Amino acid sequence: MKLLIVGGYGTFGGRIVQLLENEPRLELIIAGRSLAKAAAYCKGRGDTKARLAPAAFDRDGDLGAQLALAPDIVVDASGPFQAYGEGRYRLIEACIEARIHYLDLADGSEFVAGVAGFDAAARAAGILVLSGVSSFPVLTAGVVRRLSAGMARVDTIRGGIAPSPFAGVGENVIRAIASYAGRPVRLLRDGRPAEGYPLTEQMRYTIAPPGRVPVRNTLFSLVDVPDLRALQALWPEASTIWMGAGPVPEVLHRALIGLAWLARIGLIRSLSPLAPLMHWATNRLSWGEHRGGMFVAAEGADEAGKPIKRSWHLLAEGDDGPLIPSMAVAAIVRKALDGRMPAPGARAAVGDVELEDYEALFAGKTIHSGFRDDTGKGKALYPDLLGDAWKNLPAEIRAMHEGAVMAQGRASVERGDGLLSRLAARLIGFPPAGTDVAVKVRFDIDADGETWTRTFGTHGFSSRQFAGRGRSERLLCEGFGPLTFAMALVAGENRLSLVLRRWSLLGLPLPMWLCPRSNAYETVEDGRFRFHVEISHPLAGPIVRYRGWLEPVLAAGCREAQSGSAATATISMTISA
Repeated sequence: MKLLIVGGYGTFGGRIVQLLENEPRLELIIAGRSLAKAAAYCKGRGDTKARLAPAAFDRDGDLGAQLALAPDIVVDASGPFQAYGEGRYRLIEACIEARIHYLDLADGSEFVAGVAGFDAAARAAGILVLSGVSSFPVLTAGVVRRLSAGMARVDTIRGGIAPSPFAGVGENVIRAIASYAGRPVRLLRDGRPAEGYPLTEQMRYTIAPPGRVPVRNTLFSLVDVPDLRALQALWPEASTIWMGAGPVPEVLHRALIGLAWLARIGLIRSLSPLAPLMHWATNRLSWGEHRGGMFVAAEGADEAGKPIKRSWHLLAEGDDGPLIPSMAVAAIVRKALDGRMPAPGARAAVGDVELEDYEALFAGKTIHSGFRDDTGKGKALYPDLLGDAWKNLPAEIRAMHEGAVMAQGRASVERGDGLLSRLAARLIGFPPAGTDVAVKVRFDIDADGETWTRTFGTHGFSSRQFAGRGRSERLLCEGFGPLTFAMALVAGENRLSLVLRRWSLLGLPLPMWLCPRSNAYETVEDGRFRFHVEISHPLAGPIVRYRGWLEPVLAAGCREAQSGSAATATISMTISA
């Protein structure tokens, strides 16, 4: 199969190549206005299983002559689609005339909505014309289909992408953002068609795939993406559809918000003249964690009218995240290679790729996703924070955090001998050093959290655990007197780790470089719950390390439930056998 990628050596085109170059059944024509750049790009990819060939292609030139390359599929990965002008659909028209399948990564709601006007012509030609073949709206639509399972109606859909500050943003993406920032776009709000103003409307959200370290609480701004209309066609009963982007560092994001407001109130006509400066700043002034993510949240009701609130979270580490917007094209091409080309016609690509197609492409990459039930059914603290990851933890760990009123066992305690470490230990109330010390932990649970009272021998100290809010959302907060530590619950193989993310004194956030270092986890060995807590500080050195084992004492109702679960499991295994 021959694939012509317009803008093939650009940001998104290059990522399509990266996803498909290991496929020996493909010939990839890397096309753009500069034949020299296309040739240099092909040479730079080294040995690939797919055949790479450079070509000159100008979408404003003689398209009929240029399509004499006879590709099976044309992919327009250039843009910005918002700036294509009156002849915006010239390439689509040329592909229909030449009976060549067409895909694009358009991110403009107006452009994608207009593609449906070519449906009859595409069907008559027996070809596929798909627009918006990217995260917005393809991935969001696939996720909402999964989130809305069991819902009689969908009331609101919200989503957002938070790219890594080191992802590398193409110039055409910045030009597109600059063109619509502060300018009115059509959307659905509170059940009525309305106008929104991109980059001048905000919300905060924490992307937190179950059992992973969350992306830091992020500020998202409204963006003009195809979802604003495409999802409305799929879920017409929805009253609000809102999509945002959360670029970081936040200080640059806020500067962009200020410029967008200048456009909204009419002090400047457009941010387009500032696009080169915006592109430079986005790709040069970068700091923070090299990780990004995406979320989609849906609210609705079941047949009985009971509210349902669910969310999907994605985390991408390092350089894998920027590949996600190009994955829908890769998924469709691989389907076509396997004889599963989507049905002919011209449309937004919201129904042609499912979440499982993405999940197959996520495999083997540092991309993690999962679902959360946010309805609020009164779940215990740890199950609520861990979401879907809770059920994969060993039973011994789950028993300790769901139903235990007390636990007892043995432990060893080591203490630092420096002056600062002794002062820190005394401030928190950590126990003195000892070996094979009797340990008891009492759990006092109420609607707002849990109080843990630990007793090592005759020495006791307590802390308060609760679900974080605001900047600490999706984190487990533990308070020791005036100090509060916010930790991510990370579920690994046979282990639950607590990773420090924030800390504060009397509610005032403190810099992480001053924070104590912690290595804390729970695990299971020989069928027994074991704990390990090690705390130090760069200035004070080792403060305390205590480790040992515990056996939970369950509340009566939990013991009965646990007994019933065991009986059910035994019956199930018998039936399976």
